[in-house]
Amino acid sequence: QVHLVESGGGLVQPGGSLRLSCAASGSIFRVNVMDWYRQAPGKQRELVAWITRDDMTRYVDSVKGRFTISRDNGKNTVSLQMNSLKPEDTAVYYCHAVISSDSATFTTYWGQGTQVTVSS
Repeated sequence: QVHLVESGGGLVQPGGSLRLSCAASGSIFRVNVMDWYRQAPGKQRELVAWITRDDMTRYVDSVKGRFTISRDNGKNTVSLQMNSLKPEDTAVYYCHAVISSDSATFTTYWGQGTQVTVSS
């Protein structure tokens, strides 16, 4: 089985920075797209950023220029560097990945979520 483990969340003041990390482990043939979602209380989960295996990236407009997604294919990890954080960035952040256990399988997995709180 495959599971994703997240780390790096916490409390930070507005304008500060945090770096989230997510590691995939288990029966992995290939990790395909990896991305980060977030969900604030009372709101729907939204896609924040995604990255392909060859490092093509996309960001939601609200974080563009402030957040940077990156990955290490050798370690099966993805990170989200978050700079210039705003209170509106407060949410539970979820790592997500599409992972193949063999050449014919594609399965989606979710991390457990990590809390990011931006407050003075």
